[in-house]
Amino acid sequence: MRSQYLVKDLLKEITNTLNPYIPRASREAQLLLMAHLECDELWLITNQNTLLENLEELFAWVERRANNEPFEYIINKVSFYSEEFYIAPGALIPRPETEILIDEVLKRVPDKNAVLTFAEVGVGSGIISIMLALHLPNAKFIAVDISEAALAIAKINIEKFRLEDRIELRLGSLLEPVSEEIDYLVSNPPYIANDVFLESNLSYEPQNALFGGSIGDEIIQELLNEALKRNINFFTCEMGYDQQDKISHYLANKKYEALEFYKDYSGFDRGFSLRL
Repeated sequence: MRSQYLVKDLLKEITNTLNPYIPRASREAQLLLMAHLECDELWLITNQNTLLENLEELFAWVERRANNEPFEYIINKVSFYSEEFYIAPGALIPRPETEILIDEVLKRVPDKNAVLTFAEVGVGSGIISIMLALHLPNAKFIAVDISEAALAIAKINIEKFRLEDRIELRLGSLLEPVSEEIDYLVSNPPYIANDVFLESNLSYEPQNALFGGSIGDEIIQELLNEALKRNINFFTCEMGYDQQDKISHYLANKKYEALEFYKDYSGFDRGFSLRL
């Protein structure tokens, strides 16, 4: 590849490189160039004949994208709940469906100024605790993950939103590092069965954040046990589209007040809230 390109020629070059590997290659070319230049689409449209150079980083990005590495990992940015977060390999890329989990939690906190203690299991990039903290100004959060890499990514995002005094990160499994009394447990745990075949781009994401055991819902069951044992007031959790019956059956002989399931944007079962 040359060292200098007009914008219009560069977009064609990137599109041709990506076309055999990536759907919507033309749009991906635009997105990569906008991220590299930190410009918007209007700038691209009005500067088609602008000469660009020093493109080594951009071409490295294009090569990574041609290998099906997720776009968000390449640019280290992801949008979630209308905010921008830092993301990198080591934490799961937030999905739009997880925004529904935020809404489901907030629906169950009638007093948004209440003093509450939340625990999040599997904090990943930190997006759940951060968004809840922004909506619940007097709540405290204990955010747990088994991955030091994920905790490092979450720390960057927590510092960006200046929430260090309200979100405490802890390394450990499930609720083992949490001895405090908890008002609300929230989690987007691994819930895919170990033998499920996933698309190649998911191989870049942390596997321990995707696979939940031989059946898939083992970690959810452990969290349910913790919520019941500790008599936590509420537990809201994301789950697989085919796990509603399993979870209902698991709780059939347990004591609780209410169990409600919610669906994602495509109408599939996506999570539940348990009130104890």
